[in-house]
Parts: sequence; C-alpha cells; structure tokens
Amino acid sequence: MPQPTAVRARRPPGLRLIAHDRRMGVRTLAGADEAGRGCLAGPLVAAAVAFDVDRLRGRRSAALRMLDDSKRHQPEAREQLYGAIVATAMQIAVCVIPAPSLDTRGLHRSNLDALRRVLLAIDPAPELSLTDGFELAGFPRPHRRLIGGDGRSAAIAAASIVAKVTRDRYMHRIAPEYPDFGFEQHVGYITPAHTQAVRRHGVTPLHRRSFHAIAYQLVLE
Repeated sequence: MPQPTAVRARRPPGLRLIAHDRRMGVRTLAGADEAGRGCLAGPLVAAAVAFDVDRLRGRRSAALRMLDDSKRHQPEAREQLYGAIVATAMQIAVCVIPAPSLDTRGLHRSNLDALRRVLLAIDPAPELSLTDGFELAGFPRPHRRLIGGDGRSAAIAAASIVAKVTRDRYMHRIAPEYPDFGFEQHVGYITPAHTQAVRRHGVTPLHRRSFHAIAYQLVLE
C-alpha cells in the first residue's frame, strides 16, 4: 500500500519578499515602482516605500503576508494591502506626472525622473534603494536595480501597490467628469471600449497625445 506523502505548505508571498529584503544586509531599505506607464490616458504615478526590515516581524510581517506585485492582486486586495503598508512603512513618497508633462518630456525620461524623485524624497536616506529593473544613472545614494523586483522585494512590491492604488483612486475620482470614457472601468488603459470611446468622442485632457496608439487613428490625424 503506498505511503502518504507530506505536502509542504506554500510560504505566503509577503514573507518570502520580506526575507529577500532582509538578505540584502541592510536595516533600512527603500523600493520604488510606478503605475500607468502603458496607459493611453491618465498620469504616471511613481511611489517609494521605505522599510526598517528588522521591524518587519511578528504582527508587522503578518500584516504584509500577502504582499506581492500589484498586478497579482484584485483591487480589493490592493486596497487592504495599501492600509497595511501605510501602517508598517517608515516612509512613503509619491510623485504624479500628468499626461501633458509626459507628452512634453517623453515617457521614459519622465519615468526615470519620477523614480529618482520619490527615492530622494525618503529622508533620512535609506541604506539602500531598489528599483524594479531601471538603472538610475548618477543616483547619489546606494542603489541597485532588481529585474522583476516587484515579485522579489517587499519594498518594491509595496511601492507598486501604493502607486497602483493612488493612480486608480485618482482615475475613479475624475471619471464622472468624463462620463463617455469609462475611466472607472479601465482607469485609462487601452481596451476595446476605451478605443471606441476615443474614436467616437475624441480625446480629453487626460489623454497622452504622444502615444502612437491605434485608438487615435482618424482622431489626431
């Protein structure tokens, strides 16, 4: 008769991410990430979250046990994690870049500037700053880019949650001003409904005119 095999319990993602940051060998660590980089409308939002990793134990770590990349959570879960992050972080910084500024300076440069600004807003400076895949050339503090960082580092994952929740709240709040566009549903991302709305009603001040998007065909030509 075959013997039963033991099933190893899967470790909660947040505890795995906290363990990663603890292995970085510093006590104070900040992570930065952005939301809205690929959107057709609305701002780019960058956030930085700083943790004292030595204090992420017991109830503090338990509050973050489901922390993960914001894309892996539904809106309700992100809202709950947002509250837990606010309660456990040393500091949080947010930078909002509106669509006209993205058109003027360019998306990539604006993104790097925003990540730099939120990390420099953490004061006193953490021992180490992490970004999700982006190298910040000439950054004046100890800095490391981490490929896939929002799924590896607690600080970056927390920043991704803060950036996403902040941006979504803004898009929901402003949606009634543009009732024909459904921003409360797609929050500015490119969807068939959003494309159809642009073609039917044109663009709003929230739309990024520098994007070469199929939604703009016959609208901006």
